[in-house]
Amino acid sequence: MRLERVTDIGHKMFEEALQVYRISFPFHEQREIHSQINIIQDDEYHFDLIYDEGLFVGLLLFWKTEDFIYIEHFCILPEMRNKQYGRKALELLGRQGKTMILEIDPPVDAISCRRKEFYERSGFVENPYLHVHPPYHRGNTGHSLVLMSYPQKIAQEGYGLFRRYLERRVMADAYI
Repeated sequence: MRLERVTDIGHKMFEEALQVYRISFPFHEQREIHSQINIIQDDEYHFDLIYDEGLFVGLLLFWKTEDFIYIEHFCILPEMRNKQYGRKALELLGRQGKTMILEIDPPVDAISCRRKEFYERSGFVENPYLHVHPPYHRGNTGHSLVLMSYPQKIAQEGYGLFRRYLERRVMADAYI
């Protein structure tokens, strides 16, 4: 398994990857296209394609800082799910030795409960902070999410650092 970083919208897989992104996340959780184009060359942002022996299996979109990795979006193609690709991709990213942070929908139905269980099996733990992700689109409001981290919970100070980074860097160019 390998990750291939895309830094140019002219990449041969960019459009296909965007289609996977669009079908994998509800609209209110998606970056606007101009934002995706503006950040793709940011040194800290990774728009990575997940491959297994040359087969495209998913996307891992994350921000890598000195202190942590924030997984903004992560998805495996629907037809490739339940084949351990998600676990392997997270293990690959985890080899960088940094705390990993991600957000999930609150576990209120079968799908969201299974998603939380997947991340817990992958070593992530739930954090106790009330967390509202800022909106990706003008006119929307933020949405409550569960903050998870690997390999352990993050301290209050670490959460504050992440929150500031999310608001000031990740979401700085979310919409015009």
